[in-house]
This record gives sequence, structure tokens and C-alpha cells, in this order.
Amino acid sequence: MREDIIEKAYAKINISLDVTARRDDGYHDMAMVMQTVSLCDDVRLGFTDGSRIFARTNLPFIPSDERNLAVRAAKKFFEAAGEPERGLCIRIDKRIPGGAGMAGGSTDAAAVLRGLNRAFGNQFGVERLEELGAEVGSDVAFCVRGGTMLARGRGELLTPLPPLPDCVFVICKPQFSISTPELFRKLDQVSLRRHPDTVGIVSALERANLGDICRRMYNVFEDVNDRRMRTVTAIKNVLIDHGALGAVMTGTGSAVFGLYDDADAARKTFDALRREWRSTAMAKIMPRIEV
Repeated sequence: MREDIIEKAYAKINISLDVTARRDDGYHDMAMVMQTVSLCDDVRLGFTDGSRIFARTNLPFIPSDERNLAVRAAKKFFEAAGEPERGLCIRIDKRIPGGAGMAGGSTDAAAVLRGLNRAFGNQFGVERLEELGAEVGSDVAFCVRGGTMLARGRGELLTPLPPLPDCVFVICKPQFSISTPELFRKLDQVSLRRHPDTVGIVSALERANLGDICRRMYNVFEDVNDRRMRTVTAIKNVLIDHGALGAVMTGTGSAVFGLYDDADAARKTFDALRREWRSTAMAKIMPRIEV
């Protein structure tokens, strides 16, 4: 088994994000409509001599050991499959920005699970791969097959939804990142002004009504008392002023995206944002991955 295994690891965005309760275990119950987009990392799995599992990336600050979710996913797969750990080099060409709320590490881990499952004869079905993903990290379960999903619990309870109508995304990450634990702590200290209309978004998806979806997009983390949210708001205003049907922060940030039904308007917005924020990208909808 010497031939490298190659997988695309697609980013996710949150069409909506709601925190519904704080749990006794310290985690939070959430309700999120999540979507896979075409911005992706390339993941290449190469078997090596010995038993060391490690990662290599084009970004020097990303860890190569078990702090990397991709390495933990490989170890989890071998454990679940009853296989001795094999020497494995996980090469990741990163395009998804880190600290953006776009599941960059989680989607790499999901790609490792899919790739190893293929290498070992597809011994696990998609549900089992999602269970393994949930044990690695909250967003990994979604990233196993992606598409358009309603995610509940910590993100591991997944319900497939009708696909998002055709559109273009402009995604902009400011220079800073936001710590997820820090943002949850701050969220616990405020009274939320509003919640996204998750039921309404699901209904609009069933009717393929893009305008109704965009009018209901919301992320409760934008209510957090944090000076960095001023930059989030500034980026949202640029997106809306340039014709986005809706704009919202994804995950716990710091990336913000706008949703367009006009590719020319999206391109002009991309050009405008890139002049100030270099980490700006355009993307399209990606369908569910067949596993």
C-alpha cells in the first residue's frame, strides 16, 4: 500500500449559528445550518516505514503532532479499525485560512478519515465515519460528507437538508483570529439580542428561496461584546453595500462571507475587499461528498 491517497478537504460556512443552551459538561447545545464551499485544502496520505504518524504543511505554525486534528483522526481510524498504527505522512496544502471559523483543521481530519477508509477497503459506512469524526472534533462529523446540513448538539447531530440554491460566496478574513473558548466565555456573559430563524431557513431551503434564506442568516456570536466585532461589522457593510443578499460571520470567526446571486457583483466585491484584507476568496457551493 505505497500509492499516495489524495483527498480534497472543503471549507464550511455557517448560514446560521445559534447557541440554545449551556450543558452540564461545559459544552453548549447549538443549532446551525452549515454549508460546504469550494475553497479547499489538498490532503495527501503517504504510508512510510515505521509507525510514526505526522503532518507536514505549507504553513510553519501548524503543528505536526497530535495537536493537529488530522493526526488525531488517523490514530482514531487505526484504533477503530483494529489496525496497528502504520507510518503515515499527512501532507496538507493549506488554502483555508486558520482561525477563521471555516473548519480548516476539522475538514483536514475528515479528509484523513475518508482517505484511510478508502485505503482499507471502505470498511466503515458514512455514519460510523461521522461518529469517529465527532470523537476527534465537533465539526469533523459534518466535514466527513458536508453539503447542506442542520447540525445540533455540539455539531455532531446531523440532518441533511435540501441544497442551497445556486449562488456565489465572497469570504473575507481580517488579520486577526478569534479564540473559540474565549468567545464562548464572553457569550455566556451577555443576553442575546436575537436568535437566527433556523426553522425559517430550513423552510426556505425546501422552497429553494435564496432571498428568504439570506434575510434569515444570523450568528449569535456577533452579539458578543468584543471590539473585534467592529471589524466584522465593517466587512459585512462592504459586502451588503456591494450587492450581497446577506452577510454573516461564520463559526466563531473571524471570517465573514456575503452571498450573491450575481457573479459580476461578487467579483467586484472581491476586488474591493482584497485591497484592504488580503485573505479574501470567492467560492461556490459544493454538494454532499459521496462516501
